[in-house]
Amino acid sequence: MVFSMNNPDVIIIGGGMAGLSAGLHLAERGLHPLILEADEKFIGGRLAGGETVAIGGTSFRLEHGMHGIWSGYRNLQAMLARHNLRPVFVPAQEENWIYKDGAFMGLAPVGSAIRRSFIPPPLHYLQLFLRGRFLWMLDLRDWASLFNVWAGLIMAVGIDPFAENQPMEGMTLGDLTKKWSPALKSFFLGLARNGLSSHPDEVPIAGFIAFLRFYTLLRRDAWMFSYLPEDGGTSICEPLAARINELGGRIRLGSRVKRVARDGESWLVTWETAEGEESALAEQVILATDPHNANKILCASFSERAHELFFPRTLANAVIRLWFDRKPRPTAEAGIFTGSFTIHNYFWLDRLRNPFRRWARATNGSALEVHVYGPPETLAQPDAILLAQAIKDVQQAWPELREHRIGQHLQRNPETHTLPAVGPREKHPGIETPWKNLFCAGDWVRHPAPAFFLERACLTGIEAANAVLTSRGLQSWALVKYLPPEPFVAWIEKLMRQGRKRRKRQMAAR
Repeated sequence: MVFSMNNPDVIIIGGGMAGLSAGLHLAERGLHPLILEADEKFIGGRLAGGETVAIGGTSFRLEHGMHGIWSGYRNLQAMLARHNLRPVFVPAQEENWIYKDGAFMGLAPVGSAIRRSFIPPPLHYLQLFLRGRFLWMLDLRDWASLFNVWAGLIMAVGIDPFAENQPMEGMTLGDLTKKWSPALKSFFLGLARNGLSSHPDEVPIAGFIAFLRFYTLLRRDAWMFSYLPEDGGTSICEPLAARINELGGRIRLGSRVKRVARDGESWLVTWETAEGEESALAEQVILATDPHNANKILCASFSERAHELFFPRTLANAVIRLWFDRKPRPTAEAGIFTGSFTIHNYFWLDRLRNPFRRWARATNGSALEVHVYGPPETLAQPDAILLAQAIKDVQQAWPELREHRIGQHLQRNPETHTLPAVGPREKHPGIETPWKNLFCAGDWVRHPAPAFFLERACLTGIEAANAVLTSRGLQSWALVKYLPPEPFVAWIEKLMRQGRKRRKRQMAAR
């Protein structure tokens, strides 16, 4: 075993958004963090770059998949802006809903209706019913089930699973939508699957409610989001890593942490590299990897005590990219597929990413990215079958592209995508853990803030850095507050919570 020279002030396990956020805020306060990232080539976790593929003589750098930078990602955007690292985003214009049920297939633009509705939330979805193409997607069953849909949305208004620590154990999104009509159920499940990446029977209801509240239910402008213009997430994570190095931090790629252990007043962290095992001592450790690997590290380090903790599930997915020698008919730059499709969403890369834009201008071609989130038996299929199913779906949506495909690439992402869930307070790890000076950060960590994914990773990374700074008597960092709900929905939320409190008092008095 090799012991690292120049032991760092803090060791951060994981080089995704949580680890980079924590590392940057510690380095800005004069500390020298060491970030250990398991990937041998790229920093950034789910934002990291990937392999390069050549299509028609042009090379394209790939990544984990398209990411939206939403208006609610306030701490992430503030961090990037403070260091002048905020790229020029591409604002989302429109998203289509493509629905297939038997022989029927329809398409309706829905994104702009939600975010630009003149009706206040939670009624802003009614704006969709003023669009003829949306109405064409519905039948009598949908109108008959509107009350059930409305009841589900009102329940989401009245419960804040993160702030109230409401695990709602045993309940899934499938249970909530059981009485919904096929089309409306398909629409809302499509929104959820696009964000939560799993089958409705596997999505915890607490995670779905928190998802709806953060991304759309409480504010119309919450649905505003943008895309990254160049190489996707690498335009964020690589500059962040460079800035950490400039400030005196260090990043070690190809370093897979195996365990942590107390060594006097310090932590001994042991990791595996291509050359063998290495270790280093640090006063504090921040565990900022995905929940699956965080669970493995804690169980290897603390045995039975860690086995009692709650960790959200992690999911795999597939990303398929297709290149064509012509453009499709005018259409939205992105959208969701629902019903009897294999693919779940799509993005026209030649309208969103600069490298693809330049190629499309030179060739008059187009490039499409689609995602497949499951179910497991679908992802378990051989590459050729999964690719063929995706191509069939795309050709059904855009028949004018038949016989015009000039390239394809299938990428399988490992099980690192978090399925948001709320575990019992005493079991779900938060920033602070049962072990002194061992902190957690990541999009899976328990925290009352209504943040998701990249924003939650950034927020908890800053909070973990603050915990370290406070323990050392250094100044912590202020967080950017989230915008409150719009007045009408805030009034409904207040009434709902007051009603729940009255019921609890009545039950307690019996």
